[in-house]
Amino acid sequence: MKTSVGFGIAGALAIGAAIIIAFSNSASGETVMTVNGVDIDSTVLELYIESRMQRPAAQVGPEERASMLEELQDIYLLTTQPRADELAKDSRTAAQLELQKRGILAQVVATDFIQANQATEEQILAEYAEQIEAAPSQQFKARHILVEEESNAASLITQLDEGADFQELARENSTGPSGPNGGDLGWFSPNQMVQPFSEAVAELSDGEYTKAPVQTQFGWHVILREDSRDAEPPTLESVREVIKQRIEQQELQNYLESLRSQLEG
Repeated sequence: MKTSVGFGIAGALAIGAAIIIAFSNSASGETVMTVNGVDIDSTVLELYIESRMQRPAAQVGPEERASMLEELQDIYLLTTQPRADELAKDSRTAAQLELQKRGILAQVVATDFIQANQATEEQILAEYAEQIEAAPSQQFKARHILVEEESNAASLITQLDEGADFQELARENSTGPSGPNGGDLGWFSPNQMVQPFSEAVAELSDGEYTKAPVQTQFGWHVILREDSRDAEPPTLESVREVIKQRIEQQELQNYLESLRSQLEG
């Protein structure tokens, strides 16, 4: 039973066309169906299933597999009509087909490059050490009151000087999302906040609030630093994969830059 003809004509075309364009001429599996004299290769079917279902083809049951094959049949039925050959000669259509093919091939080449140039343990350790050295040494727990005008922030500071409760002022006046929670920002590292805010927090002592309004692109802040602690650096294993991917992406970027420089030369 065909379960998603609508998707097969619209969404399926978007997913399936690029796969067929890039791989139908070089696929090497067995023929699973022939449509108007054109073979549907099992490799094309497997790739279509994985793209369409977002899981390995081996995990797709017989009914879903049959449905996917019917969707591919629809694609091949449309693209093997004489009118399709005429439309393929249109300059814009030809450009779209070329772009899809080049995009897929570029992804394959990039993946192949990364697999051939994987980050070494030495590189990972060096990058990890660099990150630890650059990481902030402290974390802070703070609250803030965000208002639009500097005069409003100054008035709130005056009220705090007179003994007003910071959390109540935050709930009543703050325009920020933390306002209903008394301006609570929880624990954070300085690099998680915009620079004027983090610098103001770092200059405070625990339990102290800013004596002058602090301006950021979000407005004017009154900040209360509640507590501080030494920052715990992440373990190597917790960030290993992120570091590995960053190194490999940088290697790919370097490779692309070298290719660009050859063009410029």
